[in-house]
Amino acid sequence: MMDLLPRPLDPVRSIKLKLGILLVASGAAGLGIFRIGIGWLPPMTSITAIALALLTSQVLAHGMTSPLREMTAAVRAMARGDYSRRVRATSRDEVGELAVAFNQMASDLAEADRHRRELIANVSHELRTPITALQGLLENVVDGVAEPDPGTLRTALAQTERLGQLVAELLDLSRLDAGVVPLRRVRVDVVDFLDEAVRQAAVTAAGAGREVGFQVRHGAEPLVFEADPWRLHQVFANLLDNAARHSPAGGMVLVSVDQRGDQLQFEVIDEGDGIPVEERSRVFERFTRGERARGGGTGLGLAIAHWVVEMHGGSIAVLDPVPTAPDRPANGCRIRVSLPLAAAT
Repeated sequence: MMDLLPRPLDPVRSIKLKLGILLVASGAAGLGIFRIGIGWLPPMTSITAIALALLTSQVLAHGMTSPLREMTAAVRAMARGDYSRRVRATSRDEVGELAVAFNQMASDLAEADRHRRELIANVSHELRTPITALQGLLENVVDGVAEPDPGTLRTALAQTERLGQLVAELLDLSRLDAGVVPLRRVRVDVVDFLDEAVRQAAVTAAGAGREVGFQVRHGAEPLVFEADPWRLHQVFANLLDNAARHSPAGGMVLVSVDQRGDQLQFEVIDEGDGIPVEERSRVFERFTRGERARGGGTGLGLAIAHWVVEMHGGSIAVLDPVPTAPDRPANGCRIRVSLPLAAAT
């Protein structure tokens, strides 16, 4: 509710002066009551008391208002792009709480600014690579160095598709950040959903020349859950594409699903080199690809998968690998997606 009480000291531009006026006004009011009550007022004693009170208030108010002056200087520095300034928060009053909140805000802004700079740098890098390749290819065709044969055109098409994929993923991330991507939940048959996702992943892998097989494991009983199938398809398309990309020739990608209480646990396991333990907490950040970057990709797929899974009220994580068969070692990457059977109400 808006404060409608009068603020007679608002025109005064100094808190220290406001405190002095407050003290003098309070003292004068007290002296007035004293004058009315006893009929006389010692002038020198009153003037001395008011002057001493005013001086004391100015000295004590300096420490009270120092954090506010520091905040003003820090805000001006932030306007110039400097987010390193902090305020000393030693008092336990409201000003101290404001200083603590200000420092937290400054840290958040600094982190957001760092992410913004990294995003610009990473997007520029990701766009430059296919654009440079496409430009060089077209220049060779125009100069007559290369012929516009089917192989050359396929290379140009691949670079164009990579650009289109990057732009589409960036748009998805911007929509997810803005919270403008509603979920259209329907009842989804788990077996049919996984079979379709694996079938499309196999076609994509074959088109890219990857000699990888896919296997789906699920129980005999039917499983149905509430989800947005199109958004979840993005999740499993990214996971399966990553698994196929990093699996060796002749490798197998295993997709399994199991019901645990009111949760469905999906796992995608490949037979590649896996993800080091120290990198597992960062693989769902934007443009983070780690040592598995050798296989290509934009570094945005897992970030989008993380967002979509969280929107469904689930979780996604990289776990320790397990053997995909009794005669195979426990290596590769194992990612688990946990989703609720029913939407939260």
